[in-house]
Amino acid sequence: MPLPELDSSVGHSFGLEFDSVLIRQITEVSGLKMEQDVIELKQNTADGKYAIKKLPGRPKAGEVTVTRGLTEDNSFEQWIKDSRFGKMTNARRNGSIIVYDYEGIPIKRYKLINAWPKSLEISTLKAGDTSVLTEKLAITYESVEVD
Repeated sequence: MPLPELDSSVGHSFGLEFDSVLIRQITEVSGLKMEQDVIELKQNTADGKYAIKKLPGRPKAGEVTVTRGLTEDNSFEQWIKDSRFGKMTNARRNGSIIVYDYEGIPIKRYKLINAWPKSLEISTLKAGDTSVLTEKLAITYESVEVD
C-alpha cells in the first residue's frame, strides 16, 4: 500500500523473516544501513589546476541488531549455533526485515543478503526485577536491498 504524497510512515511493528519463517515479535531494529566506500580521484584539469573528485566505491558489508522479548522460540539460538560450529552453509542465509504499519500491512522490506548471526545477548537477569527479558541478535550481512 503506497503512502499518500508528502506523508511519512510510522514504524508500528517489525518482523524478521528467514527461510520463510516469520518472527513478528521484534521490538527494535538498530544499525540497518547501506554504505559504500568513497574513492578520491586527484587530478589536474585541462587548465593545469589541481582538482579532487569523489567517486562511489565498493559497497560495504553491514551489521544490524534486532531485539525481541524472550520467548520459548529457539530459532535465534539454533541459528547462532550453526555459525559457531562452522556450518556456514546452514548459517549464511538471505532474509528480510519487514516494517509494518498500524494495520499490520508491510510497507517496507529490507532484504539482507548472505546474513549470519554474530552474537546473541540476553538482557540482565536480576532477581525481583519486573522488566521484560530480551534477546538481542547481531546479524552481519554482505549487502542490503530495499523493496
